[in-house]
Amino acid sequence: MKSLIFDAGPVISLTMNNLLWILEPLKKKFNGKFYITESVRRELVDRPLETKKFKFEAIQVERLVEKGILEIMDTNFIREKTPSLLSTANEIFKAYNNYIKIVHFAEMSVIAAAMESKSDAIAIDEKTTRFLIENPKMIVEILKKTLHTPITINENNLKQINLAVRDVKAIRSVELVAIAYEHGILDSFITKLPDARKNLLESLLWGVKLNGCAVSKEEIFQILRLEAK
Repeated sequence: MKSLIFDAGPVISLTMNNLLWILEPLKKKFNGKFYITESVRRELVDRPLETKKFKFEAIQVERLVEKGILEIMDTNFIREKTPSLLSTANEIFKAYNNYIKIVHFAEMSVIAAAMESKSDAIAIDEKTTRFLIENPKMIVEILKKTLHTPITINENNLKQINLAVRDVKAIRSVELVAIAYEHGILDSFITKLPDARKNLLESLLWGVKLNGCAVSKEEIFQILRLEAK
């Protein structure tokens, strides 16, 4: 069966834009399973429930879990593979003679889940992890600019990660809202104001960007141009 594994980022982006509800109709259109790992659930539900600021957001996510729209994937493979992936990924790039921590446990649990389930894609907004999957050399350029120093690469660890993620595809919350827009899921928000459809899509794309989705202004303009055709 088709499946999509969610990192915390896209779920947070949708929640902060009052768009978490689109996952239910998107799942029906997808005709497959939407999963989160146990580590991601802790980030989205357990920890926020202990706060005052994000408790309501956590309740909204828990509601989707209880309804079965987001299912928990928790297996021995994920529990055993995640620490290994984390250690390998965080010992690829070195500056000032120290390895640079570039990823977190929950993100690697998502990749482990995708490896085991051979999922269609993972949904992840975090730029570094996406580059690790799609173009690791971009991370080198970012680190060089940020740290103003040469970056050493552990080629063996990079090769291991490349092999692990070679079949993993990534999408972001910006693609999720664009798909929802294309399928008319958000048509109830179209007003009688001028350029209503364009303004709706633009507001959606900028909304997820400003709440953590790594998408450039140029990419947003490109999506707007494509949807206008």
